[in-house]
Amino acid sequence: MATVPPPTATTPAASLTQIRAHIPITLNMEKMNYDSWRILFETHCFSFSLTGHIDGTSLPIGPTDATWKQLDNTVKMWIYGTISESLLNSVLKSQCSARELWLMLENLFRDNKEARAIQLENELRNLRIGDRSVHDYCQKLKSLSDTLANVDSPVSIAP
Repeated sequence: MATVPPPTATTPAASLTQIRAHIPITLNMEKMNYDSWRILFETHCFSFSLTGHIDGTSLPIGPTDATWKQLDNTVKMWIYGTISESLLNSVLKSQCSARELWLMLENLFRDNKEARAIQLENELRNLRIGDRSVHDYCQKLKSLSDTLANVDSPVSIAP
């Protein structure tokens, strides 16, 4: 079984600039789409053998490891390119690693779950069809249900 060599600064990952073509959603606090975004982002990093930069298993050989720094900055640029401007303003920080940035985003979304669940449950309880089509109404119900599941508060069907 052949082993995969570690990525280098000349790999396709280092030259990829159109991240939106690979991760088509923008991470946004309003949409609470962290779980979907995370899955897409992890899949993308895996396809370039760069998952170690977000899970903390890839470390520089030393303080002058230029290849590691370049690849880590590539992953950071991918993150910056797939988050909303308000999130960018919250997490933009010089001299942090992709792993540190990853953890900042995770903490922002995990810490906000309870308050967001209360807000979404209230929105679900008060949702009316109004002048929506049945399709639009069902889509909104599904969206609220999916978002509640993303904040660990899935909708249950009462007996």
